[in-house]
Amino acid sequence: MQANGAGQNRDSEVSCRNGAQNGESSSAGAAHSNGVVSPAANSSNGSSEGKKKKRLSQSEEDVIRLIGQHLHGLGLNQTVDLLMQESGCRLEHPSATKFRNHVMEGEWDKVQPTYLQCTSRMKFLLLQQKYLEYLEDGKVLEALQVLRAELTPLKFNTERIHILSGYLMCSHAEDLRVKAEWEGKGTASRTKLLDKLQTYLPPSVMLPPRRLQTLLKQAVELQRERCLYHNTKLDSGLDSVSLLLDHTCSRKQFPCYTQQILTEHCNEVWFCKFSHNGTKLATGSKDTTVIVWHVDMETQQLKLMRTLEGHAYGVSYLAWSPDDAYLIACGPDDCSELWLWNIQTGELRTKMSQSHEDSLTSVAWNPDGKRFVTGGQRGQFYQCDLDGNLLDSWEGVRVQCLWCLSDGRNVLASDTHQRIRGYSFEDLTDRNIVQEDHPIMSFTVSKNGRLALLNVATQGVHLWDLQDRVLVRKYQGVTQGFYTIHSCLGGHNEDFIASGSEDHKVYIWHRRSELPIAELTGHTRTVNCVSWNPVLPGLLASASDDGTVRIWGPAPFLDVQNAEGLNGMNMSTDVNDFLKSCGPHL
Repeated sequence: MQANGAGQNRDSEVSCRNGAQNGESSSAGAAHSNGVVSPAANSSNGSSEGKKKKRLSQSEEDVIRLIGQHLHGLGLNQTVDLLMQESGCRLEHPSATKFRNHVMEGEWDKVQPTYLQCTSRMKFLLLQQKYLEYLEDGKVLEALQVLRAELTPLKFNTERIHILSGYLMCSHAEDLRVKAEWEGKGTASRTKLLDKLQTYLPPSVMLPPRRLQTLLKQAVELQRERCLYHNTKLDSGLDSVSLLLDHTCSRKQFPCYTQQILTEHCNEVWFCKFSHNGTKLATGSKDTTVIVWHVDMETQQLKLMRTLEGHAYGVSYLAWSPDDAYLIACGPDDCSELWLWNIQTGELRTKMSQSHEDSLTSVAWNPDGKRFVTGGQRGQFYQCDLDGNLLDSWEGVRVQCLWCLSDGRNVLASDTHQRIRGYSFEDLTDRNIVQEDHPIMSFTVSKNGRLALLNVATQGVHLWDLQDRVLVRKYQGVTQGFYTIHSCLGGHNEDFIASGSEDHKVYIWHRRSELPIAELTGHTRTVNCVSWNPVLPGLLASASDDGTVRIWGPAPFLDVQNAEGLNGMNMSTDVNDFLKSCGPHL
């Protein structure tokens, strides 16, 4: 945080004036103008007057000014006067006080001379307010004079001047306020104007608006960002927090405890994925079925919604359409078919197979919901419509995993050359984006399209920046061989990363930390896939070769004290380890 006025030569009238510094007596011994007697007036002349007031440091002066500004905003003006008198400080430059008063009184002709260094932007804002107030009062000729003789000669923001000139055609004051998106003449609009003007004045002259609240908000936000388990929406206000205590979230509020064990599959569960609206979970298994579960958004409990059967090779990958109306299921390497299901009706809309020699193991929806891309390791890479008709194809690309970017034009594909490349079906161009030294078993992309999370054979979980094309972080702890394991980003603001592992555990990291913050135990075989609910940040699902799907959530309210031992959670690092391992915030 940069100290206000640091490194600047502050005006002798602007900076806080200690009595000792200026050779003035800090205790006048007279009653304050508001009737409050200064404590110095009650002290004995022989002792207190002989003592020099403590010399205030620059930071102490700044704090006094910040407190004074805050108290002034609360209307405690007499308290502010007393604080400034006792400290020997001045809240703001005398010219700034005049400037403020003239703006709030609408005395536009007196505003600029009070502070001669007004920039063109400041003059423009002042004249714009003056112009609008004239128009609201029906003084059209005066407003026109401001527009022609004062605003236009500034030669600043001519586009805005054209818009302002159009307001001359407004038939009445309400029409003007609506079109200009303006509060109208008075305290509200002038206060808003003053807040804008203050941003162009140095803090030594006039403090930025509500500076103390801004600093407190920044402190709260920084504590939240550093909080190991913070997983809720950030409240930008201060009313919901206590400033007397440091922010901390209990790990019992984090999804580290088994809430449900889904046992309806009768063989290995290879994949799981929550729908975009968070109300459904789809799970695919070696038992040839897809089960769709309904998520109760209040109780966060899951119930079987329907079972989709007939996937002869098993189901190793699932993809929800952007509107969650359809679900595509793919099989393992030797599967040449994919199934497109209507989730509302449970009917199979399309069963697609271009050739029996194909291997369609991955799929990704175009954001328009009308197309999808699919491919596999035998060299197939297709773009199709919802009826399975082939729209485009790319020859010779051995696809391991796919992802459609939000622009709807580019597709990311990991291949057998240990890389992720970008492909455009529009102009048939491709480019290299990520290059690893080991096979990329799977990957997923953040909602904003900036980050890619990779599961790399024998290496574990890697995070890449797709824009800068650099490796951001390697996460420690997970056991990753040559099985396909699917990790995910999740939690509020996608601040967390979860991954399955061949050691039967689920690992969770904060995105900025290489060390896991939790290891979830309970599965008895390899955990193939994890999925974080995109709407409920406290709900996580994991699918395992043990034939179960585990739903993880916060500790049960009725058994908070014993929940950690009963649910097999191992917290693997503390706050100090976390902070040491944190890099720059993404």
